Amino acid sequence: MHTWDRTLTAAGIGDPRLRADYTRQRDRVSAYRRHAYVAVRLLLPPALVPHVIAATAFMHHTDTLLDASPGGTHTEDSCIVWEKRVREGLATGNSGDPVLRPLLHTVAVHPRLRGHVEDFLAGAPVDRDFTGFSDEADYQRYVDAYSLPAFMLIACLLLSPDADADLSHGLCRAYIDGSQRLDFVNDLAEDLRDGRLTLPDDALAHHGVSRADLEQGRESPEVRALIEALLAQARRDLLTSRRLPDLAPPAHRAFTRAVIALEVLTADAAAAKGTGVLRDAARPSVPAAVGVLVREYRRRGR
Repeated sequence: MHTWDRTLTAAGIGDPRLRADYTRQRDRVSAYRRHAYVAVRLLLPPALVPHVIAATAFMHHTDTLLDASPGGTHTEDSCIVWEKRVREGLATGNSGDPVLRPLLHTVAVHPRLRGHVEDFLAGAPVDRDFTGFSDEADYQRYVDAYSLPAFMLIACLLLSPDADADLSHGLCRAYIDGSQRLDFVNDLAEDLRDGRLTLPDDALAHHGVSRADLEQGRESPEVRALIEALLAQARRDLLTSRRLPDLAPPAHRAFTRAVIALEVLTADAAAAKGTGVLRDAARPSVPAAVGVLVREYRRRGR
């Protein structure tokens, strides 16, 4: 693994202020997605690493603004100001914002990212105004409007420009459908504490589960069956996306495989925890996660 300074140099980032901006983004990403950050550093070419980190940090910063206080006037104003700032930065190529400066540099190096940033901004109100899902179709509209554009901020940097567009879209959507559903189940405890129920109402009704059952952490057979069904669907979608690495350049495939494998491990950990996710989220064991990274690192070397 290259040192961070050598990684920035390999990516052609020489300006001291810009190097400091990318370093701040690296620190933020490593703090909240440790396994993913280690995979980026270990498995991606150094020239791409800062750009993946900049896109991830931008997505996380925007998502945090959207989730800060759903429906509140202050949050809505903050989001509008942020969107305006991003669009101005895209139009001019410059910004005084330390989150946007590295993103704009990455857009200049990888122009395909621009359209995905715009798609992500267009879908942001869907997350900001979220009040729940009435049914599965409602959830799927959320995936199309917000989750998939968010994932494409990263995926567009990983996949080959000449990859089949329809196949790429289908596999990316399968991955993010599985990953988003997994997140919604695995983060139930945190979301419910924040007053958000992210499971479709029709899924609860089908299993005879109420919101109160989830909020009170009832470990009933009905709650267990609901969680098992949603996690099984998430796992199926994640496994469907396993052809995605074939659409990436050879140097990006180990990382792409690792990302999918780590999500499957998380789905398995959540399934093993069962109704325990109503108390706190499940995480893959450290040996299992390290095993994925070591396997892909050796495979990349071969």
